[in-house]
Amino acid sequence: MMKDSGKSTSLHVKKTQKARLRRLEILRMRPGNLTHENDSDREGDAKSTSSASSIDSPELTRRHGSFEFGGSSSSPAAARCESSGLLYGHVSVMGRRRMMEDTVTVAPHGWLAGEYSFFAVYDGHGGARVAEKCRDRMHKSLESLINKAKTAPAPSPEGKAFDWEKVMAECFRSMDQELLEDDIATAAIGEHVSAAEKMVGSTAVVVVVGKNEVVVANCGDSRAVLCRGGAPAPLSRDHKPQPDSADEKERIEAAGGRVLNWNGWRVQGVLATSRSLGDHGLKPYVTSEPEVNVVTRSEMDEFLIIATDGLFDVVGNELACELAKKYLMDRQEGGSEAAGPAEAAAALAELAIAKGSRDNISVIVVQLK
Repeated sequence: MMKDSGKSTSLHVKKTQKARLRRLEILRMRPGNLTHENDSDREGDAKSTSSASSIDSPELTRRHGSFEFGGSSSSPAAARCESSGLLYGHVSVMGRRRMMEDTVTVAPHGWLAGEYSFFAVYDGHGGARVAEKCRDRMHKSLESLINKAKTAPAPSPEGKAFDWEKVMAECFRSMDQELLEDDIATAAIGEHVSAAEKMVGSTAVVVVVGKNEVVVANCGDSRAVLCRGGAPAPLSRDHKPQPDSADEKERIEAAGGRVLNWNGWRVQGVLATSRSLGDHGLKPYVTSEPEVNVVTRSEMDEFLIIATDGLFDVVGNELACELAKKYLMDRQEGGSEAAGPAEAAAALAELAIAKGSRDNISVIVVQLK
């Protein structure tokens, strides 16, 4: 018995040492002089802004597996999708914002009879109303549209069961229409819909994982990244109205809008993302049309990172994948594999705050093998 106790103590010490080393790695990634060069081109004016002072030494407290920062707490959650067996973890942190506007949907139980798994992050601005509606409704709408497309008599292009691009586009359009109808219904009962309410919106990146494919629909500047063979493979493109995003700028101007440099490049001088759900006061310049990417799964696929710009504005794809992989590999070696994705998501949020992110941060990590 004493020998077994000694082995257990030794194992605990080794795990504690590994955890400390990982914490030191994150701290070493922290810049010595935190600057906020990205703050000027953030969605700050369109979002609910914070009067927080300089955060040269931000601290993130972890208590019993939860984050507490800026008055917000979120427990990193780990789970296994019952139908697909995928391991995933997620975390949301309010950061330096006055309110939490991010929402997350992860693997809804029984979604599409287990044929696919659904993951999404929604980054609200001007309030959380649109992001919350997307969290509650988007996956249900998509499930209905997929089932409808499967039973349609006309085959899709290339002989596939259905056209992902068409289905995703219809899903985002119908979601945006629901949001507009909410405003119309509010006005119909005599309640005033203010200009500010018409500027409430949300980005959305929706990821559907099947046995043979990964489908990503993106509208805004949240992001999905696949780690394949140890290297990051972007699955989405950030929708920004900057001059170097020539196609987005041209689309906005063709619709009669303008891209103005007002504390960063913004649509009509207001919104720092060129696509979103909601924001009906900026239609048609800001569109809800998503870009859709369908990727065939490979044996080299390791994991997905799906996150709001609170992470990716300060942490690049390569660094994010490198850090997440360390946590997933350590957990595989240590035996508690199921906790790996949640710890990876938590570490990424911690690193984002250490590197100066002032935004809400939501991260999902999905292990693919």
